[in-house]
Amino acid sequence: MTQIDFYTHVDNKLQVISALAGKALARGMRMTILTPDSGATDRVDRALWIQPSIGFLPHCRAHHRLAPVTPIILDHFAEPVVHEQVLVNLCTDCPPVFSRYERVIEIVGKDEPDRAQARTRFRFYRERGYAIRTHDLTGTALS
Repeated sequence: MTQIDFYTHVDNKLQVISALAGKALARGMRMTILTPDSGATDRVDRALWIQPSIGFLPHCRAHHRLAPVTPIILDHFAEPVVHEQVLVNLCTDCPPVFSRYERVIEIVGKDEPDRAQARTRFRFYRERGYAIRTHDLTGTALS
C-alpha cells in the first residue's frame, strides 16, 4: 500500500522539493513531481537547475524521449506514469494515479488556503486506510 508523507509548515516549497529530489537521487530512487499547471512546472524546472548550487538534478517531462532513463520526472500531467517509486504532489487535489506509487509526498506551506486544501487531501487518504506520516518542518534547514 502507498505510504503517504505530509511535510508541513514549509516556508519555501521549491527549496524543499529540491532537497527531497536530491535525497531521492542520492538513494537511487526515481521521483515524479506533479505540478498543477505549466507555470508551476516551469518554476520547479528552474529550481531543479539551480538547486543544489553544487549539483544538478537530472529531470525531464513525462513525454520526453529520455523519460524512461531520467530519475526525476517533472510535469503537470499525471499520465503517463513513468516511474512508480515516489510522487511529489503539488496539486490541490489527490491525483487519480497516486496509488500506483510506493510513496506520495505532500508539501504544505504556511498559508491558510494551502493548509485547508492539504487537510482535505489528508482526510481523503485517511478515509481510504492509507498510512500517513507527518513531518513538521518549522525551523528546520529544509523549510
